[in-house]
Amino acid sequence: MNGRRAAGGGRASAASRRANPLLSNVKFHLSTTAGNVVTAFGRGWIRIGTTDYRENVVLTVEMVTPGFAPAGFEGLVEAHFAPLLDVKPDVVLLGTGAAIRFPHPRLTRAFAVARVGLEVMDTAAACRTYNILAAEGRRVAAGLMIA
Repeated sequence: MNGRRAAGGGRASAASRRANPLLSNVKFHLSTTAGNVVTAFGRGWIRIGTTDYRENVVLTVEMVTPGFAPAGFEGLVEAHFAPLLDVKPDVVLLGTGAAIRFPHPRLTRAFAVARVGLEVMDTAAACRTYNILAAEGRRVAAGLMIA
């Protein structure tokens, strides 16, 4: 088997790692996040656990709060970001819908003042990133726009 084992575990020989530098020993573990995770999403909806939401939400591992930025991206005001900062996160993800759109810096000034990271991305990417950070045990909050 040339020093390689079947997928799912095992070791690649030093010679095979030199021949193919992308081959390395990686061990994967199944982990589950205790708390809220995004389990599905689509145009106009998001599923958190087993509950479907058809409006924008603020999401943390501990809570889901519907009604985030009810007028959508165009209606964003500084006050909409307060619930995201209230939970004292290390990082906030802002999912801006189907496309990435950056809010005006005056709207997000509070994040810099609070020394909280803000990452802006489309909502699909924000959902995936949220799940990864939550599974790592990070203090993450997400403002997710579904439209």
